[in-house]
Amino acid sequence: MSTKIHLAVDGRGRPLSVLLTPGQSGDNPQLFALLDAIRVHQGGPGRPRKRPDMLIADKAYAYDPTRNGLRRRGIAHTIPERSDQVARRAARGNLGGRPPSFDKEIYRQRNVVERCFNRFKQWRDLATRYAKRAALYRSSLLLIAALIWLR
Repeated sequence: MSTKIHLAVDGRGRPLSVLLTPGQSGDNPQLFALLDAIRVHQGGPGRPRKRPDMLIADKAYAYDPTRNGLRRRGIAHTIPERSDQVARRAARGNLGGRPPSFDKEIYRQRNVVERCFNRFKQWRDLATRYAKRAALYRSSLLLIAALIWLR
């Protein structure tokens, strides 16, 4: 009965890819599909760019398979560690390994995603969800994303 918007934005808060899923689906399983949808065309010949310079994500993405998948793809990332991961590593002592790298200064830029969501919410159609079908809702999301890029 509900939907969830998954969004990847650039450093200036402009949407790069938008994914719409059922409301009960989690954020983490959609990450790689969201990253695969990114295509940034450079000026000139050649393939579009698909890999971001840096991925900044919240604790919903702090799972070992996600971190390993990002490393395999060569994507630098800053994701804070969940408290249960810290406790599990501390309980293992020296065998727990070192914590994943985390840069607080880079993580402060994550608010750009939240500001992009706030831009979407300024549109009454999206905020109140007038479109009942997912296809219409997604098309209005993409139209508003294009308008954000044109500003």
